[in-house]
Amino acid sequence: MSTVLVLTSSVLGDASVSNRLVEEVVARLRSQEPDLHVIARDLGRNPPPHLTIDAAVALRGGDPANADQAEARALSDNLVAELKAANTVIIGAPMYNFGIPSTLKSWFDHVLRAGVTFQYSASGAAGLLTEKRAIVIESRGGLYSEGPAQAMDAQEPHLRALLGFMGITDVTFIRAERLALGAEAHEQAIGAARARIVQAV
Repeated sequence: MSTVLVLTSSVLGDASVSNRLVEEVVARLRSQEPDLHVIARDLGRNPPPHLTIDAAVALRGGDPANADQAEARALSDNLVAELKAANTVIIGAPMYNFGIPSTLKSWFDHVLRAGVTFQYSASGAAGLLTEKRAIVIESRGGLYSEGPAQAMDAQEPHLRALLGFMGITDVTFIRAERLALGAEAHEQAIGAARARIVQAV
């Protein structure tokens, strides 16, 4: 039985394009494997806390020195366990001000841990989660995959770097962009993303 970790990060809930497309990816995977095990985290509705000095200290190793450090370590351990248990990670990532939601960045802050999901050596950093794949649904109001605004895309390159740092290099990006450029462009974007899901999943 395969396990999928599903991370959604939109604050729009049921009105979110990225959330809806993530649901379609999960439904497609379920149709292929009915007993699929799904671990779901709605980071938009239940955001992980941003890092504090206690959390930063706790995630670097060593025994927690106080209750806040112990709580931060426990949360990180839980999030890392979910990630390690998954064969596939599905991420819903809307673009907010050219980048990813701060809640999704906070999730990465809690799972990117030296000696746990990556390690340093004399030759540099190496990811430890190399046997996983990721499917990333990106929603964008404008066009950022090409053209003059491409240089402003701090969403996809950042996600690729964060995942790759942990060793997850088998990544499929599915974009729904130009969503804010009128009703026709909106529907075309969703249709194109759905076609890409059928092709990729």
